Amino acid sequence: MSQRPCLKTMTNQHSYYETMYILRPDIAEDEVTNHIEKYNKLLEEFGGSILDSQMRGKRRLAYQIAKHREGIYVQLSHQGDGQHIFKIEKAMRLSEDVIRYMTVKQEGPLPTPRSSNKNSEQSEKTADENSNEDKKSKDKQTKSADKESTSNKDDVEAKDATETQK
Repeated sequence: MSQRPCLKTMTNQHSYYETMYILRPDIAEDEVTNHIEKYNKLLEEFGGSILDSQMRGKRRLAYQIAKHREGIYVQLSHQGDGQHIFKIEKAMRLSEDVIRYMTVKQEGPLPTPRSSNKNSEQSEKTADENSNEDKKSKDKQTKSADKESTSNKDDVEAKDATETQK
């Protein structure tokens, strides 16, 4: 009898779930936060633990769903025994504001919670400002190089003119 290698995942890898759900686009922003809090609370009540919850914003759908061309995407990463998924999906199925939902089992390092959207927007602005400064410095370098090449051309032309006069 030969032994087969163990098919267990690595010890630093964990199983968790990601639920992506899409809310109707005509919902007010405060209602969206109420829905996110509602599903987060339900998930904890049903025995799951929330790893990360993010509102991904309003995006265009690939195809029309319930006469909507856009939707508000929310991503929810959570852990649990798997029994909580049926209950949370049932709550989403019964809601008129959720137009699609899907839960996927993930394996790998646990996701780290992201900072709030305001902080990420500020860091994006800072990154944009840095890239703008880089562009400006490159433009200055290019302009100075152009000036040098122009002055070199002028020198060559002046030299040619003096040589032809001789």
